[in-house]
Parts: sequence; C-alpha cells; structure tokens
Amino acid sequence: MSLSRRRLTQLAAVGGLGVLAGCASGDPLGTAQPTTGPATTAAGGGGGSLTVGSQQYYSNEIIAELYAQVLEKAGFSVSRQYQIGQREIYLPELESGKIDVIPEYSGNLMQYYDKAATATDPAEITATLAKVLPAGLRALKPAEASDQDSYTVTQAFAQQHGLSSIGDLTKAPQPLKIAANSEFATRPYGPEGVQKAYGVTLELVPVEDSGGPLTLRALTDGTVQIADLYTADPSIVKNNLVTLQDPEHLILPQNVTPVVSSKVDDKAAAAIDAVDAKLTATDLQQLNAKSVDEQAKSADIASAWLKEKGLL
Repeated sequence: MSLSRRRLTQLAAVGGLGVLAGCASGDPLGTAQPTTGPATTAAGGGGGSLTVGSQQYYSNEIIAELYAQVLEKAGFSVSRQYQIGQREIYLPELESGKIDVIPEYSGNLMQYYDKAATATDPAEITATLAKVLPAGLRALKPAEASDQDSYTVTQAFAQQHGLSSIGDLTKAPQPLKIAANSEFATRPYGPEGVQKAYGVTLELVPVEDSGGPLTLRALTDGTVQIADLYTADPSIVKNNLVTLQDPEHLILPQNVTPVVSSKVDDKAAAAIDAVDAKLTATDLQQLNAKSVDEQAKSADIASAWLKEKGLL
C-alpha cells in the first residue's frame, strides 16, 4: 500500500485528530491483501516458499520489500503480508510459522522477550537476542541502520523550556502529553520508565499510526507536547523538530534486525544478510524520504535501491 493510501486509510479510521484513540486491529493476517513486488527472474533454481511480513509502518514495509526481492532473486517463491500491526499481533504469527521473515528492531525486540534484560549496546543486545528468542526463531545479522523511538518536541517548545534532554522535560508543567501508539503505555521507555529514569510525568494520547502523519500533526498543532517519532523519519528534519537526548539510555539501540523462522535456510539467510550489510542509517533515511516526500511505492523504492547496490 502506498503512503498516500495509508494516510487516507488512517485518517478515515480515526476520523481526524478529534478522536485520538486506540483502534481495534482485528485480524490483519486474515484480511490484508497480499502485495507483490516487481517481476523478477529466479536465480539459482527453486528455493521453496517463504512469507515476508512487515509491521504497520511504512519504513518497515520498505525493508521487508528489500528482503522479499532479494529472496526472489535467490530463487525463492515469496508471499507478502505487509502492514500487519505491532509486535503483539505479528510475533505470535511468526512464532506459529505463518510468517517466515520480518524486519525487527534489536533493542525493543529484546525487551519484548526479556523485560529484565540489561544489555545496552548493539553487540550485547544481539547476543541477548540469541538467548531469548523462542525456539524456531533466530535473528540474523543486524544492519548498521537503526530507527529508534524518540522523545521529540517542536523547536518552539524546546526553546520555551530550555530542553535538550529528556530529563529537561521536568522544567515544563506536568503531566506532559505524548502522542504514540497505545502499546507505548507498556514499553520500558514509556510513562513508567521515563518517570523512573527522569522524573517526568506523562499522559499518553494514543495515535495508532506508528509515528506517522497523525502523530506528527498531533505534535505540530499543539494537541501534545511530545511525540514518539522514529529517528529515521525525514519529517524530523523537515519540520525542524528537536529529538531530546537520552543520557540514561532509556531507549535502547534499535538496529534493523531480520527475525526468521526455521524455514529460512543458509541460502535465504545469505540473501537477507547481503541487504543488511549495505543498509546504513543514511540509506534508511533516504528510502523513507522517497516514501514520505515522493509517495513512491515500497516495491519501486526497494527495487531502485537494490539495483544501485548491485543486489538485483
């Protein structure tokens, strides 16, 4: 689904910002329309069938499409199940074998499976993931690219209260409103975590578009004072927003990390690894900008990047 279509769908679903409330998600795997990438010629013979999924987040769909196209080039038959919600929905599907490949984000994934985990740097997080993922799942090599949750404010709000770090939010009248997915309420870096780490009191305003245009609008029109935007989102620079520093490492590194089922063999893993070996933070920002600014389709964005990198 193109970004423009998703925006219209999201706007229709919530009825504008007048109703910033959590939406019932239903069963996206049962209703989502499979998407298909550009025609590819299989190389190296048949490699079996794999299902590639994505979160309900345009950037994640682009990464999933990168994986899907290199798997097709490697000779695999690929089904696509994109825009299927957040971890509470897609991880059980991955564990049950309905999905074989999904792009994940290392720190958040680790904390999902082990809320008591103490790893804070990328290498430690990767090692911990190898221990805490359920049987039948494994994490492949992480990319250099990351896309982290953030506490982001407007330039005007930052200047008004002298903000540069999350702890500085205590200078502003409490509680502060933050726009984020409803799952933010239970995340380690959510209201309870930020209260413990920084003494900041938050009120969550649920906006179910994964840091998308509705979340951005809630921030820029003053509905909230803070937004959980992802750091690879080009709208942060475009709107001159301020991402607050996190000296207590409340939000862990979120390197792009493919999580795969036991159906993903060495050949398939090598194809996916080749993508992440070349995917930098700058690359991810540029891929996202093509979706946001040009409203290009994920399949076209992925195909162009893979050809540029010599992977197609």
